Amino acid sequence: MVIIISMTDLKPARILAIETSCDETAAAVLENGRVLLASTVASQMDIHARYGGVYPEVAARQHVLSILPVIKQTLAQAHFVLSDINAIAATRGPGLAGSLVVGLNAAKGLALGAGLPLVGVNHLEGHIYSAWVYDAGNNPPLEPQFPLIALLVSGGHTELNLMDNHLSYKRLGATLDDAAGEAFDKVARLLGLPYPGGPSVQKAAEGGNPTAFKFPRAWLEGTWNFSFSGLKTAVLKEVKKMDGRPLPVSDLAASFQAAVVNVLVIKTVNAAREYKVKQIVVGGGVSANLPLRNAFLEQTEFPVNIPRLSLCTDNASMIAAAGYFRYAFGHTDRLEIDILPTWPLS
Repeated sequence: MVIIISMTDLKPARILAIETSCDETAAAVLENGRVLLASTVASQMDIHARYGGVYPEVAARQHVLSILPVIKQTLAQAHFVLSDINAIAATRGPGLAGSLVVGLNAAKGLALGAGLPLVGVNHLEGHIYSAWVYDAGNNPPLEPQFPLIALLVSGGHTELNLMDNHLSYKRLGATLDDAAGEAFDKVARLLGLPYPGGPSVQKAAEGGNPTAFKFPRAWLEGTWNFSFSGLKTAVLKEVKKMDGRPLPVSDLAASFQAAVVNVLVIKTVNAAREYKVKQIVVGGGVSANLPLRNAFLEQTEFPVNIPRLSLCTDNASMIAAAGYFRYAFGHTDRLEIDILPTWPLS
């Protein structure tokens, strides 16, 4: 029998968290795993837009410049000093190695200097735990109920996990090729749209017909896996057919987006039905996509928790939330821990 741990059974704690897995330098202070007291995100989006994607060496150097000001601003916003904090959490992986090193080393320095416990957090775990976060001063929403299905959709990951308790993950399926966010970025380039691809495709699709092109859906029957490579190739074939003529960008974007949303929602709901869960949690950068959010919220079979837009993209409040639960369950790390750029969730 699985015993579900209630938050009332866990010790209170304030967590200072750092997130530098890719191109966002972020810090946050979170209380008791849910209450967001302060959050700062220094984005590098404009810097990397000129390259059409994240340039790892540039990202790492920018983190070095931003990390200390971001941490100081966050503590000031919360009106705390380090002695008011119970533990330091930081993203250990997965992510870009050079970026991860900056954040984890900053966390180690703070933990050593202040004599605080260090908690290394999986970035994907953080995206799931963003569902627990709410702003201080607001009425607390109901926390997610176990068992649940967690869909992670981001630039580098697309996977379904079953959770029957805190920090317990059973991966049911994942992408066999491109992640959903990666597919958005690649299709955006094919259509001549700017980076990042997710927002660009969504904006272009607003005036398009989602049924204009009959793009394939890779259902991969009998599994909970995903595949978006064939869909990307189908868009490429349509672009080549135009042979220099003006592209129907809006229709192509809308039809591509509809295919991605369709597969993500139907497979997730089917998995929730199969495993008889209480609800669905959706996290990761692609969960900011409005048609995806609407499709999940419009189905009535399962309650769906999708974090607000600022918590969908990379941020430190989600790392603080996951870090709190690890700290509360006694999972702390030695200062000698290293980054894990390809760290799987389960």
